[in-house]
Amino acid sequence: MDTRHLEAFRAVIETGSMTAAAVVLAKSQPAVSNLITRLEDELGVALFERKKGKLQVTPEAMLFYEEARRTLGVLERTRQVARDLKSLRSGTLSLASQPGLATYVLPPIIARLLKRWPDGTVRFITRSSPTVRDLGRIEAFDIGFAELPIESPASVIDTIEVPCVCMLPADHPLAAEAVITPRHLDDVPFISLYADHFLHEAIERAFAEQGARLRMAVHVEFFGTACALAMENVGVTVVDVITSLHFRKVGLVARPFEPRLDYRYAMFQPAPRPLSRIAREFVDAFRDQNARLIRANNPYLG
Repeated sequence: MDTRHLEAFRAVIETGSMTAAAVVLAKSQPAVSNLITRLEDELGVALFERKKGKLQVTPEAMLFYEEARRTLGVLERTRQVARDLKSLRSGTLSLASQPGLATYVLPPIIARLLKRWPDGTVRFITRSSPTVRDLGRIEAFDIGFAELPIESPASVIDTIEVPCVCMLPADHPLAAEAVITPRHLDDVPFISLYADHFLHEAIERAFAEQGARLRMAVHVEFFGTACALAMENVGVTVVDVITSLHFRKVGLVARPFEPRLDYRYAMFQPAPRPLSRIAREFVDAFRDQNARLIRANNPYLG
């Protein structure tokens, strides 16, 4: 069925005359009349009758009108989506990440992305890495960030390694040191991620190798919590350099930690499939910003 016939039919119904419909459709009155005649021939029923010079709608036409209106509505929405996709005006992106990235890294990327996609929508889930991996198994998001390992069938987009630094209150006696080692932290209250986390295990090995005592004050789940406790003089901590940027602004100092430790995580898709245009832009923006932040704040460079 030709959509031009349906559009002419809807216009005649809604305006009440062939002449008015012709104005709405920017067509001649005979052209509209011809479209209606063709539709009636296709349907095999009369849609309009003329009585005393006035156009009257038949009962069959009213029944058909509701279906025609719905059909055209769906078609117009589909056309609009197609136009939006072509012009990069709309799109939906679902993200999931651990709280550190969600708080300190991703918001400015999302803000810039939505300036380019003014009708776009971002759905943002913030959970621990194990929960993000679990949500990935049910494909609850488009792009996720979680600590390794990422299991199949998920598809890793990038593996990221971020150097870690030691965070101390500005008035801490060790703040005067250029580099912090486990020997400096021998028997100093320490705030660390939970005991089976790969970074905590690496810290334990570093202390053992230098014969220093790791005096645990608090185990936490997130770097941000560790830094907040350090600000309260509960102890010192080792966190990724990106998280450190925020807390350097509010009273902590960062010092390189030797031996070097890296925080590792992945940007991944729950299942391998082509990325949408808005997702591809997000991935490119994340790569660019994260690389610049690490390069500018890596204490082990130069």
